[in-house]
Amino acid sequence: MTTNLDQHYDALVIGSGAAGSIAVKELTERGLDVLLLEAGRDLTPEDFTPPKPRPPKAMSIDLWGRARDMLRGQYRQARRAMFQTQKSRFLVNDIEAPYACDGDDFLWIRGRILGGRLHSYGRVLLRGSDHEFKAASRDGHGEDWPISYADLAPYYDRVEEFMGVYGSAEGLDNLPDGHYCGQAELSQAEQHFKATVEARWPGRHVVPWRYAAPNLGRVPLGIAAARATGRLTTQTDAVVSRITVDARTGRADGAVFTDRLTKRESRVYADTVVLCASAIESVRLLLNSATAAHPQGLANSSGLLGHYLMDQTPSLLFGSDPNYPGSEVINPAPDDPFYAPVGGCYIPQFANVDGPDGSPFARGWAVQGTVGRLPTPPGAPGVVGLMGFGEMLPSYDNRVTLHPRRKDAWGIPIPVIRMRVGDNERALMKAQVQGLREMGEAAGYQVNFVGSTLGIGRGKLWPDADPISRLIFRFGFPMALAMGAAIHECGGARMGSDPARSVLNEWNQAWDVPNLYVTDGSCYVSNGAVGPTLTIMALTARACEHLAQNQ
Repeated sequence: MTTNLDQHYDALVIGSGAAGSIAVKELTERGLDVLLLEAGRDLTPEDFTPPKPRPPKAMSIDLWGRARDMLRGQYRQARRAMFQTQKSRFLVNDIEAPYACDGDDFLWIRGRILGGRLHSYGRVLLRGSDHEFKAASRDGHGEDWPISYADLAPYYDRVEEFMGVYGSAEGLDNLPDGHYCGQAELSQAEQHFKATVEARWPGRHVVPWRYAAPNLGRVPLGIAAARATGRLTTQTDAVVSRITVDARTGRADGAVFTDRLTKRESRVYADTVVLCASAIESVRLLLNSATAAHPQGLANSSGLLGHYLMDQTPSLLFGSDPNYPGSEVINPAPDDPFYAPVGGCYIPQFANVDGPDGSPFARGWAVQGTVGRLPTPPGAPGVVGLMGFGEMLPSYDNRVTLHPRRKDAWGIPIPVIRMRVGDNERALMKAQVQGLREMGEAAGYQVNFVGSTLGIGRGKLWPDADPISRLIFRFGFPMALAMGAAIHECGGARMGSDPARSVLNEWNQAWDVPNLYVTDGSCYVSNGAVGPTLTIMALTARACEHLAQNQ
């Protein structure tokens, strides 16, 4: 769609993923005329052409699929641990949109298309709790969020009801129950895993995934709802380079973007700007929007913009379950011809739940995985995949900066990502690897491998693969599970109650620029071990309500 560059919009939303799609819905439904800018292309029907049906085959490393993506320019995206060729079309070209690392490797998986990573994430939507929001009060590490679970609960309700979330009521304080449209279930193999784990480790609770129904309309639900109001203008292929500020009022007044294809620069105007570009991208944009009044980056009087970047510490177990051969399909949600059915088992954080419990690390880790759901050849054992997600402590030294010389294909300085694991993260990942192996072996699994960012442990390492493929896998595993592999990066423009110690206030509103809101993962104060998507959506709904009421 071609934007009317002369129109002055009530609100400008930058980014169309989890945060941006909810932002446009909330704002248009409250009567605002909204312009949505998305750096990537629009969706096409061909994007969701169902893959050709093939007989099930044994799980493999898929080196050829990864190699093809690398040759197409996705030399970083192809390294992702949960690699699926059909989702690569939704991710960036790393040659056009590169980034640099300062020190340790970081794997930044990026969606650049209308809807962003909503087309490639696992649809798992979990609530946070005061276990995350008030963690610092329990153990003294970092700072509490300026909000509590009670502040977000009504917005969790709102988003879950809108998205159509399947789940089960479990009554767990650190994984609050939600409003579910249907019952999520465990496979028979997962029920066996649950019985084994809960009997041996009573503090660990194995529950079904909580996940969104498939979106058969493909356009993100929030964007579709906003379009139905008649108040949304959508501009794809709009690579935003900076947010503009009226020097007279000190308020944001729009943005400058470059057409992804023609490289032509344009400017748009709005009364309010809502930044939803994803944690690293939003920080990059704020840093590149420096002005004479904001020499260190827009909304950066605290000097903290870009600092306290976090992800979750990743670990992975892969193996087989000889006790439950084959696969079982449990899918209460509607069938989707493009995506495989969603579902699995989840173990909420179980260490240091109520405060320090003597563990050799602060905070803790959670497990998300599937047992016996993936297709296998007839008679083959069930497939087991369990991934651990640990909470990284906030560190001032982990940050996003702008490269002094290198630029992307549109002339914008590329981000430099510094994320180094500390002693606490190393202890946590060692516990994750040990814990995954113990649970897998207790359940009778044949462990193929288990490892983390720190490396891969003993195991059969794809026994059906050829020796060269196994060697390449062992060499490449640390790159596939580098920090960033969890795809839960957060922080960099954190919320707070003190403008000297934060970038945003409790409403996701920039302290320095009151008509600028930042609602994606960059606002996080601490990351927890829960996936951030639902919390980002709820924070966005809350912030947009505040924006509309104070417009």
